[in-house]
Amino acid sequence: MAFLVEPIPPREIPLPVIAGIRRIVAPNPGPMTYHGTNTYLIDVPDGVVVLDPGPADAPHLRAVAKATNGRAKAILLSHGHADHCAGASVLADMLGTPVLGHESFTSRVAAITGQLRHGDRIGELTCLHTPGHAIDHLCFALPGGIVFTGDHVMSWSSSVVPFPSGDMRAYIANLAMLRDRGDRWHLSGHGPALPSPSAFIDQLIGRRLKREAGILNALEPTTCTPEELVHRLYEGRVSPVFRAAVHNVRSHLEKLRADGRVVSTEDGRWHRVDSRVTQKVGCL
Repeated sequence: MAFLVEPIPPREIPLPVIAGIRRIVAPNPGPMTYHGTNTYLIDVPDGVVVLDPGPADAPHLRAVAKATNGRAKAILLSHGHADHCAGASVLADMLGTPVLGHESFTSRVAAITGQLRHGDRIGELTCLHTPGHAIDHLCFALPGGIVFTGDHVMSWSSSVVPFPSGDMRAYIANLAMLRDRGDRWHLSGHGPALPSPSAFIDQLIGRRLKREAGILNALEPTTCTPEELVHRLYEGRVSPVFRAAVHNVRSHLEKLRADGRVVSTEDGRWHRVDSRVTQKVGCL
């Protein structure tokens, strides 16, 4: 499928996205973060909401604080992964604002001071609980068909569903939920804005289902470890993100196990329940 690209953005500068929305791109580029985390500044009737402060990078956080112009009302966290929330406590001290995340929020590098649930409102923003990439993942919807999608839908790449903290079945179900909303714009945690996202999400779902079918095919008539499956399915194309690919495959296997399609053995090998495997045969 075709993903979107953009030039490396300037740092520490608020960039206009849509009327009333700006982003400052954090200096944490990488194979899992593209050019860096998008920290959004969202105008609300009585001030500014900051979404995902990003890493604990002092110049970045100072630029975010300055861009609020003393009108910050709250810091929202899409989920507890460090590239989105490590700077939250420092920024909260700078701004004197609460840090809000889902009630199941969990992180090794950040804490929330207020809990959010599906359907809660912060100004005009509506919380959408979208577990999958993370159990505590939230998207935030604005009137007019604008949704901040965190890492659930990204225009530059498909998302990793880490094992065991992610949930592939929930991830795909919530992709379908977002697709069916028919929104105009998705603004993700990394990369450029995604216009008319429904068709793109259809392709993301198709990509996951194709990978699932590939796993089942690879397990007929043999057994594999998740690592062997990655080598076979990706044919050496994933060396920079090998561990991420293993996470996705492992999460797919858990979904297929729940669906009654595969089982695992005590030594970590997997096979199809409808296969005729009678002995352990390696994938490679």
